[in-house]
Amino acid sequence: MFIFEIMSTATKTSHIGRKISRIRELRGMKQEALAAELGISQQSVSTLEQSEHIEDEKLEKVAKVLGVSKEAIENFSEESIFHNINNFNDNSVNNGPLNNFHCTFNPLDKLVEAYEENKKLYERLVLAEKEKVSYLEKLLDKK
Repeated sequence: MFIFEIMSTATKTSHIGRKISRIRELRGMKQEALAAELGISQQSVSTLEQSEHIEDEKLEKVAKVLGVSKEAIENFSEESIFHNINNFNDNSVNNGPLNNFHCTFNPLDKLVEAYEENKKLYERLVLAEKEKVSYLEKLLDKK
């Protein structure tokens, strides 16, 4: 049974679709948002996340939208995240409470950047909805 568990874990970690799904979730992104950024349907994202293997070109596009490298997706593992979190917590306890804050970026810049990205996404979604309404109005006019 122990060998089966190891094989099962190894199989799970090589499933690229699950890695994309987990990274998307960790980034706080819904399938609809990823779909809009990639110019595909939400159902296509769902299918993508169920795929064990994905072509390199498509993986590059997904990685770009998620803000990570293709290699980061390929090498992603939950275990490494928990290991990094545990090491951070261990080091912060050893270094004392005043040595925890080593920001290498301005949090306000990141907040503004996220706002701008969300604004662009919202504008694209509104434009797509306007195009749908226009198309439907044209169909109604023909009848």
